[in-house]
Amino acid sequence: MHPTLNIAVKAARRAGTIINRAALDIDLLEVRAKQQNDFVTEVDRAAEEAIIEVIREAYPDHAILAEESGEDGQSEFQWIIDPLDGTTNFIHGMPQYAVSIALAQKGVLQQAVIYDTSRNELFTATRGRGAFLNDRRIRVSKRARMNEALLGTGFPFKQLQHVDAYLGMFRELTEKTAGLRRPGAASLDLAYVACGRFDGFFEIGLSPWDMAAGALLISEAGGLVSDFGGEADYLKTGNLVAGSPKIFAPLLQIVQAHKGIDLAA
Repeated sequence: MHPTLNIAVKAARRAGTIINRAALDIDLLEVRAKQQNDFVTEVDRAAEEAIIEVIREAYPDHAILAEESGEDGQSEFQWIIDPLDGTTNFIHGMPQYAVSIALAQKGVLQQAVIYDTSRNELFTATRGRGAFLNDRRIRVSKRARMNEALLGTGFPFKQLQHVDAYLGMFRELTEKTAGLRRPGAASLDLAYVACGRFDGFFEIGLSPWDMAAGALLISEAGGLVSDFGGEADYLKTGNLVAGSPKIFAPLLQIVQAHKGIDLAA
């Protein structure tokens, strides 16, 4: 295992211990709304602190972009961290949440870890070396037809102005696929595309820490990832389409048909 991936795994497991302990006493959690439909708990903060501590110990000069504490430091290496993706699920005791950690070098994703703490599923990827689930190599699905495809998605709950465009996509894809699922943690949705549980995924208005690790997992598992314009700018635009090679193109085409003039690529 690459040394930086090793540190990411160590950090994710440290955060996972905090999250799993807190999951036993969810009723005691102090919950605060950051904005409408967007929550943070002391668990998010404690998990993030634990991750940053592990990274800082190993790489004190690296920069960090984390959901709760923001951007810190200047370096060609930047760690992109979501300490608890799926906080709303976590608060409700729904076991669909994860720790997401990625490392970018000069803006290019190099390492990825997504850790599903409740199922003890550890997804990892290193650029050029493939993607893995609990040390077993994973690949995107081989499904070739849209009418057989199962897609993951998420509602644009932080950008409600795009709901109509999103519902247009949702309606057409509901008619043309085997089904859509909205589990509520984008990092895990992307990990599920990488291991073939989903054939594709799309969402509007994601943050870099929601996408970074999952995007590398998918490309290392043989899949495709882009923004709504078919370009690689998803970390900036926040709009993402991903899928296996056969499903990606028709999925992108349908998303583009509904995105509307108010939606950036």
